[in-house]
Amino acid sequence: MTKPLWTLRGLLALLAALPLVAHAAEPLIVVEDRGGASALPYYEALNLQPRANSALRPPIPTPQIPATPADEAAMLPVRSAKLMPGFVARRVIEAPGLRPFVVIGDDETSQAWLRRHAASLHDRGAVGLVVNVETAQALARLRALAPGVPMAPVAGDDLAERLGLRHYPALITATGIEQ
Repeated sequence: MTKPLWTLRGLLALLAALPLVAHAAEPLIVVEDRGGASALPYYEALNLQPRANSALRPPIPTPQIPATPADEAAMLPVRSAKLMPGFVARRVIEAPGLRPFVVIGDDETSQAWLRRHAASLHDRGAVGLVVNVETAQALARLRALAPGVPMAPVAGDDLAERLGLRHYPALITATGIEQ
């Protein structure tokens, strides 16, 4: 084994063995300085340490958790003004690693599309984003059309802008958008 590697291993073992709590009040010792600018001004700007001559600030209140947890019905109705049923032209996108998902609504076009593509969606591991749905019963009907395909009510206006999407139903994969 070479001497620099052996020295590095020894240094790492020494650092791992030091109890950090016992040395917390001691000044920082710089083992190696490779130049650059000091980060101290950035830390000072954060004001993380209370000043000895300043008054203590009151703690920031933490938000209270509701007594009854919100359920999915509390998210409804979901309306996406920038998305409506219609024709989606097929186009190529590059989104490596993107899990396939569908954008649908509670309408006849989406329901018929789900019936035709339910098996394929399940096989692909797709998830459904329901961007226009009024009630929990309507959401349940959509889920029943494609068993095994998770579906969630989601406001889709931001998604529509990012994807340049105006209509649904649409299937979005890592390589394209299609209907």
